Amino acid sequence: MGFKCGIVGLPNVGKSTLFNALTKTASAQAANYPFCTIDPNIGRVAVPDKRLHVLSKVAGSAEIIPAQLEFVDIAGLVKGASKGEGLGNQFLSHIREVDAIIHLLRCFEDSDITHTQGSVDPVRDRDIIETELMLADLASIEKQMMNLAKKARQDKEAAKVLEVAERIKTTLEEGKAIREIEFDEDNSKIAKSFFMITAKPILYVCNVDEGSAATGNSFSDLIKKDHPNALVISAEIEKDIALLETEEDKEVFLEDLGLKETGLDQIIHAGYELLNLMTYFTVGPKETHAWTITKGMSAPQSAGKIHTDFEKGFIRAEVIAYNDYVACKGETGAKAQGKMQTVGKDYITRNGDIMHFLFNK
Repeated sequence: MGFKCGIVGLPNVGKSTLFNALTKTASAQAANYPFCTIDPNIGRVAVPDKRLHVLSKVAGSAEIIPAQLEFVDIAGLVKGASKGEGLGNQFLSHIREVDAIIHLLRCFEDSDITHTQGSVDPVRDRDIIETELMLADLASIEKQMMNLAKKARQDKEAAKVLEVAERIKTTLEEGKAIREIEFDEDNSKIAKSFFMITAKPILYVCNVDEGSAATGNSFSDLIKKDHPNALVISAEIEKDIALLETEEDKEVFLEDLGLKETGLDQIIHAGYELLNLMTYFTVGPKETHAWTITKGMSAPQSAGKIHTDFEKGFIRAEVIAYNDYVACKGETGAKAQGKMQTVGKDYITRNGDIMHFLFNK
């Protein structure tokens, strides 16, 4: 598994259309009325990585297994959702389960598609959703603090946890997201235990009309002014791309529109950067497999992504850098030219490493 993203936004901003396109399915009903998504739709897509095909060709692998990205299409939130308005808190709970939030904002005019707020204003829409998520967090932390207050009278550890909770509560009352707080390592672990929605990394995505996909428009410019890393994509274009059968067709289609890559590729690249992720590979005749890990992970931790027994019984790992593996035409050539390293528990995995783990069963 790569990572899990929850797509949130007001009703009728294009969430289900984008979800359908990104996952190449029609499992999320895209319709012009609020709450057409009744349950969170979940879809998985392969993370595109050209290195997989290169490695597979060199090794003669029978199968390619890419990393996976999971999208969760969460029903449109409305003003008052934190208090049960619209579809209410049941959907806020789904957001707590994701690694990152994709906040989709409507940045296009269309008289045929109703806007629940009566006009197109992505800054206002952003603030509505952010406020609801902060209010949901505030209600959650206040409830947790009630239980902590009792324990803190007799338990020093509970008192420390309560201090972190109080800082979170104060931040939310000031109208700020938890992700804006800088915690030290110990307090960061405590903060994570509260499962705050606004602590999650967020990626703003501007859904523009087809003609503005390459350049953006006045609506997306308002969002990028506050969030320079916000993406500009067209859910309608993504829907068209999803219907194309070959990579060549996609490339021609994108080129005609003045686009360099699909919205899916943009979201994946931005998501990996947001969550500080990277990829290593296991390669052999049977399969070439991509594994997603957090940057800075040690060799044993990386092995644990395959199976916990690999991490527990880790002895050593044999490592070849991607460029060396390709240049030497595989493991045998890399070993012959001294490009294979044998590393221990302190080795920090690098992006693109080809790894083979030895462990005690």
